Amino acid sequence: MDPGNDGKRTRREFLKSAVAVGGTSALSACLGVAESGDGEREPVPTGVEEIRTLPDRQHAWRDRIRLDQHSNALLPRHQILFYLTLDGSGPPDQGARETVESALRTLDRAYERSHEGLLYSVAYSPAYFDRFEDSLPESIDLPPPRSLSDFESPDLDTQDTLVHLASDRADVVLEAEEVLTGDREQANGRAADARLTDAMSVDSRRTGFVGPGLPAERQGEPEGIPEGGPVPEKSPLFMGFIAGFRKNQASEEYVTLKEGPFAGGTTKHVSNIRQRLDDWYGEQDFDERVTEMFSPGHAEEGLVENVGESLGASSGIERFLDSIDDDAEEFGRVGHAQKNARANRDAEGNVLLLRRHFESTDEDVASLHFPSLQREIAHFEGVREAMNGADLAEISPAIRQRVNNGILEYIFVERRGNFLVPPMKLRSLPPARP
Repeated sequence: MDPGNDGKRTRREFLKSAVAVGGTSALSACLGVAESGDGEREPVPTGVEEIRTLPDRQHAWRDRIRLDQHSNALLPRHQILFYLTLDGSGPPDQGARETVESALRTLDRAYERSHEGLLYSVAYSPAYFDRFEDSLPESIDLPPPRSLSDFESPDLDTQDTLVHLASDRADVVLEAEEVLTGDREQANGRAADARLTDAMSVDSRRTGFVGPGLPAERQGEPEGIPEGGPVPEKSPLFMGFIAGFRKNQASEEYVTLKEGPFAGGTTKHVSNIRQRLDDWYGEQDFDERVTEMFSPGHAEEGLVENVGESLGASSGIERFLDSIDDDAEEFGRVGHAQKNARANRDAEGNVLLLRRHFESTDEDVASLHFPSLQREIAHFEGVREAMNGADLAEISPAIRQRVNNGILEYIFVERRGNFLVPPMKLRSLPPARP
């Protein structure tokens, strides 16, 4: 093995572990790894003084991250989700709003809004808006989270606020977290004016990673991945394939709310999904995995090579939607993407969901954090209903509730939450009727 590559792998493994552990000691160690040869921390690009110079859409990330050769988005490698509850009962007061805004402006000034600095968003749950006498505008589809199949019983995230941090720099997400919720006084050399925890309490902290090589490096650690290192080195995800092809994703513009006081925002669903991949890798060969991830046609025509880079900017799933009933009857199994795509288009053919999922080994379990952006939560729920494949199980006795039904046999929903991501100007504890 190349010693240089081995050294890079060890460093990346350490950084992912540091993000998962969190805390001041992890940050200190991480900062040490981030130092250059002369003992100085590798520079982090700084942010802006005026919020008006930033995009109005908190979810506008695409122009600020890396893209591959096919213009598919490459999400930041290190990510943290933390869920917070507002102190006290009833709606927040102006003092709390000012505290939150001051804390967020610290991040704006400290870090460039990019994968090399820090990308983040702040979102609010239906339970948060229940604090107000006024209800959300009727144009906002934000129901409480619920179970979305007969075979799941997830814990429901009803905390007030979700903060999502993302960066290619592990030291950046850890430092930003410590500034917002811990004892750190500076962010990238800038004094912190306030903390989120001056107005809210952290209820849950969840971490993850995404990108070629990262899942392969972690596969020996968590429960849910079989022995023998089956996850391909080039795969950005534990299941061994690329996801989020550009032409199979909604655009940021499409998922943006177009009217009302929250115009410029979007809705966000976040699932946490445990993975059990012993049978995925142990019982299914490559073509069978392609069939269950994409469609039987993808396997028959040899469309997927290695981790799927041969597909370019599109999975090509549209070709195999009309044949799904025939595939169920002929092959006794159907594909995950094939099922979902049936409900993931509007009347004009536009994709409804913008998915930004990433892996996790929190609590030493292989899992997936699945943030999805869409104009309406109903859009996500419709796609999930199609993913359940109940209608297909009626066509073939080989297809059951979970078996031969896409990838349902290998994934288990642990948590669900629904949130509104307001536009930038309303990001700090907004009222239900601005």
